[in-house]
Amino acid sequence: MTDERSHGLFDYFTQPELPAPTLDTNEVEALLREHFGLEASVDNLGSQQDQNFVVHDSNSREVIGVLKVSNPAFSEAEILMQNEAAQHLSDEKTTFRVPGLVTTARGELSAWWSTSHGDVHARVIEFLPGKNFMGSDYLSPSVIARMGQIAGEASVALSNFAHPASQRTLQWDLRHAQRVIALLAAQETDETVLELVRLASATAARVLDGVEQLLPRQIGHYDITDDNLIASPGSALPDGVLDFGDVMDSWAVGELAVTVSSILHHVDITPAHVFPAIQAFDALRPLDDNEIDALWPLVILRGAVLVLSGRQQNRIDDGNAYALNGLDREYRILEQALSVPPEVMAGSIRHLLGRGSATSSRWSDGRVFPEATKVAIVDAGTLSDINNDGRWKESQALVDSAQAALSSGADLAVVPAWLPILTGAPNRTPSAPDVVPTSSTIWLGRPLEMSPDATLQASEGFLTLSTHNESLVFTAPEISAASMTLPVGVPLMVSRALPGFLSSVPAAVPAALAEGWRAVLGETLSAFADEPLGTNDVDDTLELREQVLAEVQEHYYATPPRIERGWREFLIDTHARVYLDMVNNVTSVGHAHPHVVDAATKQMKLLNTNSRFNYRVVADYADRITRLLPDELDTVFFVNSGSEAVDLSLRLAMAYTGRPDIVAMREAYHGWTYASDAVSTSIADNPNALVTRPSWVHTVDAANSYRGLHRDADAHRYAPEAVAVINRLIADNRPPAGLICESYFGNAGGVALPDGYLSEVYAAVRAGGGLAISDEVQVGYGRLGEWFWGFQQQGVVPDIVAVAKSIGGGHPLGAVITRRDIADRYRTQGYFFSSTGGSPVSSAIGMAVLDVIEQEKLQENALTVGRHLKGRLEKLADEHDIIGRVHGSGLYLGVEFVRDRTTLEPATEETEGICNRLLDLGIIMQPTGDFQNVLKIKPPLCISQESADYFVDGLERVLRTGW
Repeated sequence: MTDERSHGLFDYFTQPELPAPTLDTNEVEALLREHFGLEASVDNLGSQQDQNFVVHDSNSREVIGVLKVSNPAFSEAEILMQNEAAQHLSDEKTTFRVPGLVTTARGELSAWWSTSHGDVHARVIEFLPGKNFMGSDYLSPSVIARMGQIAGEASVALSNFAHPASQRTLQWDLRHAQRVIALLAAQETDETVLELVRLASATAARVLDGVEQLLPRQIGHYDITDDNLIASPGSALPDGVLDFGDVMDSWAVGELAVTVSSILHHVDITPAHVFPAIQAFDALRPLDDNEIDALWPLVILRGAVLVLSGRQQNRIDDGNAYALNGLDREYRILEQALSVPPEVMAGSIRHLLGRGSATSSRWSDGRVFPEATKVAIVDAGTLSDINNDGRWKESQALVDSAQAALSSGADLAVVPAWLPILTGAPNRTPSAPDVVPTSSTIWLGRPLEMSPDATLQASEGFLTLSTHNESLVFTAPEISAASMTLPVGVPLMVSRALPGFLSSVPAAVPAALAEGWRAVLGETLSAFADEPLGTNDVDDTLELREQVLAEVQEHYYATPPRIERGWREFLIDTHARVYLDMVNNVTSVGHAHPHVVDAATKQMKLLNTNSRFNYRVVADYADRITRLLPDELDTVFFVNSGSEAVDLSLRLAMAYTGRPDIVAMREAYHGWTYASDAVSTSIADNPNALVTRPSWVHTVDAANSYRGLHRDADAHRYAPEAVAVINRLIADNRPPAGLICESYFGNAGGVALPDGYLSEVYAAVRAGGGLAISDEVQVGYGRLGEWFWGFQQQGVVPDIVAVAKSIGGGHPLGAVITRRDIADRYRTQGYFFSSTGGSPVSSAIGMAVLDVIEQEKLQENALTVGRHLKGRLEKLADEHDIIGRVHGSGLYLGVEFVRDRTTLEPATEETEGICNRLLDLGIIMQPTGDFQNVLKIKPPLCISQESADYFVDGLERVLRTGW
């Protein structure tokens, strides 16, 4: 071997500049032919310090593998160690793929080459098909978790791997990060960069100096990053690991630190977003207490090394596009890493992993004010009454509540730190807002003496109270340096004296980091009152729900927020995050509408009983509904749900005609009762829908002009074909009792029926003596904007109308409206009775909903906002091929996602990912359709144009940056 091949292990500090090899493709192709017998062409790939090529067979163009030309600074022992580490992981049967050396008749394709640039080592490694996660597009929580899982698997698998070359000294070894930073900082000329890396170095040292000697070491991959992870074609999750160039012996926790740091530059990522990776790693390779402390300082150091190294590489190798393109990403990693103190991240991680209480200290020197002080704890959280009737949007509501407590006799009103405050919280926020206060706020109702054991020191705006070992800082503009008393009736912020490493603390933090900040800053409430129960309770709502509810009774999202309040088009979780509700057609007039609430409360105080009693409101309500319909539809039945309304409609048709057979449209959903389920043929709701229909149900093609059997201009064929089915039943002496059809093709995402469709099929079924049933459960009550009822769009009048959802504004209420002669024939089936259908409270609520629709002109709002919304969505479709079409009318819209606009292959997995990403942006959205590839856009009718725009802006962001 030449000296270059047999030199000792690499030591970065003796050779800190590593320009990558720059062999041209012609020479590389010639060398492949000479050494490996390959007739091949190559395409250059990026690398910071090596040179990589994709190798194609010259004749077939099939990929042979990836040629890796190693930097000549690395010894053969180090190169062999990389190969052996990859093989070791493969032997350990991990859940991810690793590339081995390509083998041909000549054996493994690995050799030293003599080139125009000196001796270099070349290997052809297996090509792993798929895509990596390089770039700064969005990473989903599932991808982030999988990254942590792979890092954990690799750490466990390599813990029993040994190799003498692992003792090499790389710039990426986080044990040497401070030396690397000092070396590279001496070459850096940008003062802004220098200031940032100096801060990083000092911040990390503050924690690492106390634990670094206690951190476990082992051989690891230490480069499991977004650009070295591969997802197989068709998979959204990484399942392959590339590039073993950084295999070495180092701190084991560095494996996770490297992975976590690579997440931080991605769009919309904050430090809290890396938690799924940490949880997944810890589940396989538990972190000890010292490693938890060290993790975030190492992330910070990794960021600093990346910034300085990338800038150095760009200076010495200015043709290296790979290094140049990474500069902005690396800078963002460092900025994000420094955005939260490492002590706060350690506290947050301990809380996340269930490693004991997050609170480091509590005020322990007794009450600041006399024991007899009457204290009122003011709750401003999601469930608090002070936030009712939309007052959560007004920050003054919190002040008013405190003042009311004082007026009622309290000496002191306290808003505790660490409990989320909804009052005054923002809405339409693309990330979790800062709503958890880091300090308590107090109001004094009268002058109060402070503890005689305390020492007071005042300055303008601040008063510090010190006891034996503790200090509280009271902050308010009204505090004077000349006075040693606290002002009465004004809000006073109260916090512990800051730890020495903190120069300032945010007034509020997001819920995900609150326990970490709490661990650092401690508690102040015990200085004034007993701590309220529940401040540290773990929320087990989802676990309890899944334990006691049937599994089939599903919930939205895999890990849903806990929603406990609604207002207009907004839903609010217990962390005071306000979401835009774009899917809730049940609460038609908006969540918690005061007029509906007042009507229900007033009636409940008077009477709520079973519907056989004689009371006025049910008659008034029925009369009012009939006045919204054509004259012949003059008789009402009240039930509790859309499923019951459909069920009753079918039974009415059967009773009127004396026949059992029903015609239904395929791909529709009508309900869950026996009869409504029988005519539901949506395979999304029931995969066996088409093969489990009872014999009395006969189906016609879904009249979907976008993806059905007949499309666009050919959609006129659906009606004659449906008529033929009806006529065939009549000819077979099985004339249908009725035809049930949504007046707007709802389950597919708001697709309008072809013009004239209902006219033809209604005529056919009536010619056979049957009835026409219009399922208006989803589209009725003004949602379509231009029409109050969906059947009006078709210019027809049905014999029976089934309606629910919107009519109760969230209350369980449904109705069936028909002709008197049809209703009277139900007597042949026995009596009809629904205990609470049309009860006094239900009727009062139904009346109030109609009041709001009329008085607030919500149908008109559906028309104007809906047109604006659809126009913006259609413009978005012009820019993104994944949008096949925008369906619907008014505020009943659907955005259908396809992988190919010609084949219309449904983008099912993509739609789920888009909905999950929208949730992260504060938007509630769910898929619909047989292939679950359509966004069902059915917000409350009161939605504002501003909210509609926020939804489209969010969707555009998702389509542009990923999901």
